[in-house]
Amino acid sequence: MDLPPPKGLIRDYVETILVCVIFVIFSRAFVFQQSKIPSGSMEDTLLIGDYIMVNRFVYAPTRFDWERALLPARPVRRGDIVVFKFPNEPEVDYIKRVVGLPGDTVEIRRGVVHVNGERLVEPFVNEAYRVREDREPVRVEEGHYFVMGDHRDRSADSRVWGQVPRELIKGRALLIWWSYEERADDVDRKGLERVKSMLSKAAHFLTKSRWSRCFSLIR
Repeated sequence: MDLPPPKGLIRDYVETILVCVIFVIFSRAFVFQQSKIPSGSMEDTLLIGDYIMVNRFVYAPTRFDWERALLPARPVRRGDIVVFKFPNEPEVDYIKRVVGLPGDTVEIRRGVVHVNGERLVEPFVNEAYRVREDREPVRVEEGHYFVMGDHRDRSADSRVWGQVPRELIKGRALLIWWSYEERADDVDRKGLERVKSMLSKAAHFLTKSRWSRCFSLIR
């Protein structure tokens, strides 16, 4: 039996590139998303200039018991850091920590969060970042979540614009894959200023990258 002629080098490269492109497109559409932290509302957990991977699959709906047993999917939990479409501007992504689940009653006493009458343990919140404020109890609606930033006095969150509907949540922040010393206004740069910013990153890649944060899990 005659063997098929060997594939050429160019064909090998094209097939490899196509497989990689399909994998990246599939992953971005259904499994992972890349995002950058543009503000200090989640300090010290996430810093301006942290580039993160978002797990989009973890909150996928499951209908059957065998799906729940086999697939790494689960409901949103209190304490999760989630990426979601901002309810007042759905084309913009926000990132916050889930404080209240559907049916919970959330209250703030002198800057300390209480859920269902009990103080919420928040080791991730720097005490210097708390706002010494009082907020009346709020009941979280069904299908909604109460979210807050870890840097309480820099965060506009559910205290300001309300609760997040479940359908707007895109995924859970998974890990920091790269971190670079940036300013908050870098995200707003356009045109030539954006090009200059990119060239500056390339020039200072080794000295301004926060290597100790790279590939660290987000908790």
